[in-house]
Amino acid sequence: MNLKKTFLLAGLMLAALLLVSVFVFTSPECEDCESKLPEFLRDGCTVIIVGKDASVDGSVMTTHTADCGFCDWTWRYVPAADHEPGTMRKIFHVDQMETFAPDEGLKWDLVKNRDAVLEIPEVSHTYGYIHGAFGYMNDFQLAIAESTIGCREKMENPTPAAKFDITMLTLLAVERCKTAREAIQLMGTLSERHGYGFTDTGEMLAVADPKEVWIFEIMPVGPLWTPKSGKPGAIWCAQRVPDDHVSVCPNESRIGEINLKNIDYFMASSNVISYAIDHGYYDPESGEPFNWKKAYSPSEYSATSSNGSRGRLWVFFHRMAPSRNFSPDTPNMELPFSVKPEKKLSVQDVMDLTRDKFEGTQFDVARGIQGGPFKNPNHLPYGFELEGKKYNTSRIISVNRAEYVTITQCRDWLPDHIGGITWLAFGAQDTSCYMPFYAGVTKIPRSFEVGDHWVFDRKSARWAFDYVDFHTQVVYSQAIKDVRKAQEKWERGAVAKTVTIDKIALELHKKDPAAAREFLTDYCMNNANSVINAWWELGDHLLVKFNKLWNYDAETRKRNRMKYPDWWLKELIEYNKLEPEPEKEKK
Repeated sequence: MNLKKTFLLAGLMLAALLLVSVFVFTSPECEDCESKLPEFLRDGCTVIIVGKDASVDGSVMTTHTADCGFCDWTWRYVPAADHEPGTMRKIFHVDQMETFAPDEGLKWDLVKNRDAVLEIPEVSHTYGYIHGAFGYMNDFQLAIAESTIGCREKMENPTPAAKFDITMLTLLAVERCKTAREAIQLMGTLSERHGYGFTDTGEMLAVADPKEVWIFEIMPVGPLWTPKSGKPGAIWCAQRVPDDHVSVCPNESRIGEINLKNIDYFMASSNVISYAIDHGYYDPESGEPFNWKKAYSPSEYSATSSNGSRGRLWVFFHRMAPSRNFSPDTPNMELPFSVKPEKKLSVQDVMDLTRDKFEGTQFDVARGIQGGPFKNPNHLPYGFELEGKKYNTSRIISVNRAEYVTITQCRDWLPDHIGGITWLAFGAQDTSCYMPFYAGVTKIPRSFEVGDHWVFDRKSARWAFDYVDFHTQVVYSQAIKDVRKAQEKWERGAVAKTVTIDKIALELHKKDPAAAREFLTDYCMNNANSVINAWWELGDHLLVKFNKLWNYDAETRKRNRMKYPDWWLKELIEYNKLEPEPEKEKK
């Protein structure tokens, strides 16, 4: 093909693919509002990071909210495997947003039926792991969480020359690596050698093991890259979070100034600075130190200037270190990489953080009319346009379009199969329930592997939680009380039970590691199935209790009026110009 045709084809592919690949998890419902701008990426995922000395028990923790609203939510367990010499590992392009109708088949089966875009030598042994949209935790407590951060438009590479996307990189990492540092080096090397991008742009991964946790950020290097160029097919940088610190990634690049001489805290690709110089993103003659995020994914917004749509970074630091008085007016690019929390965090604290809706701040999404009479924080999750003007609304941590949420715990005082836990909650955080899955499990419920947004299915675990969520939205301030009672029983109950389960599993492990894994699998499976059944029952309960916007008391068999708040009734009277009934004349 001649050079002119080659460039024409590349241009057409770029134009078409950019529409769907600028950012992962970008909702079509917001095409005409501010999420078109990189500065207002609203539909990506929030990652919370806790160093081992910042946690109550010494756990290294990460979270991932798969915020999408229309993506595949299914999960898989992949067992460890041995491979014959000469075996090749097939690499596929895996679009994070891609879904398939149930009659077509399951995503993770159909992906493997595609033609591979690349084959690389397989290793002799791959580790067992569980995964959803990404690889989350393997047999050695290597844990990963993801957040899309974007990059400069000219850096994007949606061409087939880029063989690796972020999903495939995470799967290779959990298959082949034991530590966070190994995983970062592997993903960096593969992406440099074979190219990174296609469906993905700038991405951040929190990569953890029982000892430490890193923020790893990776970007494409433009649509003209080919392996024959001899140049790296990706640019990446990683910074370690101090052990006594916490951090967060709310779809924003988090790495600032870097010091590659400090190898205990920084890693990067060979082109980490030279690429910025070559493309005019950094001038070494300026006298300014090189700043990763300002070079490759700049943004000038603050929580205040974005009216809360860029408020997650500020609110996290505000919660973690209130005495430092972080201002919502501070540009996000100027907020710190991490902070030492004023109170160490338990796994329950982290669960609560994933449910944060900016309560008690000026960006509270349930305030005033926006929340309605029942203080529903899930109204207007996107900005809107009215009479030719655009308005932002707060983009909270606990957004209502999550496919699922994970919290990983890596604990170095226990054997890996017992020390690692992935807590999984399907659907929206506020109405869901975290269920533990130890690193040693050998299977997950079948109900985790199936389901689709467009087909109601009682065989799918996710639908049990959506069922509760749907019935909660109608009279939120009332129904959420019942949901929290269920969470208290099942979620906090599982958290409290962890010490006992650990102890039993450890005693079994000393005698027979296989017996310990069987015990952990049985416990996690039974707990998950019990929670799913409880949520189906909770959904039924909410439907009956708040049917037709009344309150049906099953115990007394009486129907009571739903109480509307006075402030809302006053607004109703004023807006609808209602007149009071005439007073009766006294006789």
